[in-house]
Amino acid sequence: MLEIKNLNKHFDGIYVSKNINLKIFRGSLTAVIGPNGAGKTSLFNLISGYIEKDSGEIYFQGMDITGKKPETIASMGIVRAFQVANIFPDETVYDNVLVASISLFKKSVNFLADKYSFKNIREHTDMILKNLSLFEKKDLKASELSHGDQKILDIAMALTLSPKILLLDEPTAGMSPDERKSMVKVIKELHKKFNLTTLFIEHDMDIVFGIAEIIRVMVRGEIIAEGTAEEIRNNPMVIESYLGKEV
Repeated sequence: MLEIKNLNKHFDGIYVSKNINLKIFRGSLTAVIGPNGAGKTSLFNLISGYIEKDSGEIYFQGMDITGKKPETIASMGIVRAFQVANIFPDETVYDNVLVASISLFKKSVNFLADKYSFKNIREHTDMILKNLSLFEKKDLKASELSHGDQKILDIAMALTLSPKILLLDEPTAGMSPDERKSMVKVIKELHKKFNLTTLFIEHDMDIVFGIAEIIRVMVRGEIIAEGTAEEIRNNPMVIESYLGKEV
């Protein structure tokens, strides 16, 4: 579904992506792990078009998307939820998702002329809020939500674009244990219910080992290993460079 070939990117001579080759298969739940500065977020930036590569190619469903703008890539189906929740804090939960939903519908219908369009948009908004257990909080301002619920709201806004691949950058960062459990539940349910191809960056190894089907390990811009939780947990190179002997 997503294939990266020989991808390279450096800043001032320091590689954040070095000869990256990987394939993401439809319906997979994949984690990218590694120490701070390994290049994980930069890889997401390259995939989603926020930075330009130095060399290499990125293919999505057989199409070369290398160098395309972020909004074009998102419209094709690669949608990103940001490390810091990208919401409108002074608007209600409902309006945050409604505005994002409009951006989807206006591409396919003349929603100003079609009397049914706003009904469809509201139904779409309701469906997303219910699936993410935010419907009961729809009248709250986004700023009134807990940190965990704000990040779930950010995912809700990403889902309005009907993604084929969802990119999650540290979805549990800064959360309490209970909030982390809620986020893990959301990720698992979205994957199970919609067979949503998901690629996520995470530092909490209990979460990674608990839900990821495939794990890729990045160190200094390179993918040094990939495999199942058991394979990564017992990989000597990964233990030496990242996990340590306690895992």
